[in-house]
Amino acid sequence: MFIKRRIHEVLDARHSNDLLSKGVNKFLIVLILINTLAVILESVSSYSLNYGSLFTALEIFSVTVFTIEYFLRVWTCDLDQKFDSPIIGRLRYIIKPMSIIDLVAILPFFLPMLFAFDLRFIRLLRIVRMVRLLKLGRYFEVIQKLGRVFVAKTEELIFTIGIVLLLLVVASSLMYYVENPVQPDAFSSIPAAMWWGVATLTTVGYGDIYPITAVGRTLGAVIAVLGVGMVALPTGIISSGFMEEMQRNEDKKITCPHCGEDFHN
Repeated sequence: MFIKRRIHEVLDARHSNDLLSKGVNKFLIVLILINTLAVILESVSSYSLNYGSLFTALEIFSVTVFTIEYFLRVWTCDLDQKFDSPIIGRLRYIIKPMSIIDLVAILPFFLPMLFAFDLRFIRLLRIVRMVRLLKLGRYFEVIQKLGRVFVAKTEELIFTIGIVLLLLVVASSLMYYVENPVQPDAFSSIPAAMWWGVATLTTVGYGDIYPITAVGRTLGAVIAVLGVGMVALPTGIISSGFMEEMQRNEDKKITCPHCGEDFHN
């Protein structure tokens, strides 16, 4: 039980005063970043050919570490009151978002050993290794705060994104019927017109597809103006939610009357 509790404490990133915990978690952070860099460099054909064995060795080492970490977390999770049931508690822990990320981070290595896939699917599995970057959310409080903001503002975000999607469908449909007779290749269908709609609503304006009729240009100008306000709404919601989260954290701070240091309640 002592060993189990000690492992639980070491893997818990909140034990910032524990030197072993701090060292282990820093090692995992560095390994995650190295893996991300390796996935990026491996996409360069010259690096992949010349250093393929090095990439393979790094992958085997990383998967070994992450697999051990995953099973140790599942084994010790019942020490947390939220998952204190040996079976139900562990099942609840396994379906946590961070636990799912931990599992997805190692699955691409083992799946080709268990099932026969074609080369294209194996390449896709290799790209999925980038999910390991999401494991950093366990170690940085600001990422956890951002996650809580998304959860708290889910209803508002879904509503605004729904409005943006509705505007995209309407704009693309109107532009298709206006421009298709004169530009059948550029605006060949409503889905094809949606590429123009996305570029216009986000004010990116790639310029590869654009209206040439007077009605189409007028409609494009109106859509662009509407897009400036509508696409900015989710950003404003997230910003306000982040400020509210920061304020809640400030309200939870308590100043020690003896040492004068601030700590969270």
